[in-house]
Amino acid sequence: MKVFAFALTCYAAFLLAILGGILFFAIGVDHGPSAPFVPAVAMDLALLGVFAVQHTVMARRGFKALLKRFVPPEAERSLFVLAASASLLLVYWQWRPLPQTVWSAGGAPAAALWVLFAAGWLTVVGSTFMIDHFDLFGLRQGWLALRRLPYTPPSFQEKWLYAHVRHPLMTGFLIALWATPRMTFGHLLFATASTGYIALGVWFEERDLLREIPAYAAYRARVGAVVPHLRRRPGLRSQDDEGVPGPRMAGGVQGPG
Repeated sequence: MKVFAFALTCYAAFLLAILGGILFFAIGVDHGPSAPFVPAVAMDLALLGVFAVQHTVMARRGFKALLKRFVPPEAERSLFVLAASASLLLVYWQWRPLPQTVWSAGGAPAAALWVLFAAGWLTVVGSTFMIDHFDLFGLRQGWLALRRLPYTPPSFQEKWLYAHVRHPLMTGFLIALWATPRMTFGHLLFATASTGYIALGVWFEERDLLREIPAYAAYRARVGAVVPHLRRRPGLRSQDDEGVPGPRMAGGVQGPG
């Protein structure tokens, strides 16, 4: 019962972080405690660094193995979700705005950018349900523990957006980061740093997946990382061919850990 209650609490923290993220990028990134330019940049980069370190370190296999010595294995995922959500909420809370305008759009272009922004967040949330949303965020593990049933991880599978890009959740984040009718320096700093971290995180995750899943190399050669390949490479099977698996959320890129 305790593990499931903990999983529910962590999932609530995730929902708060997601809703906070949507509001933060829509209106909050340019509001908050003011600070001189250089200290503000230093503070914002430090906040992003806290999230990057937490997310990267806790997603690694060695840290997970160490963590399971101190917490029940079925609670490890939920603990990651809680830590990731807390680090994001810290960013939203302590972010120092840099409101200088880089670009600004109005009228139809602004409306199109808001549509892209919404599409990005829909892609983020939707891609988690295309495989196993509740396993990704620890609820399934807690529910199985409550029922005293053994845990088996979701299968490595290819469907929906995962048949076209390997990391659709990251695709959604990138769209949401950059689609704004008013790009300020603070927003640009967040978007640029986050894009760099996504690239690094994808590299870390795929290194693990190549080691753990033999079929992943062929999948990576055939399917684009965050945008679809314009042309299928010759000699590789399509996603409809029998026996070709697709991606499962893993590592710390497709989701939190």
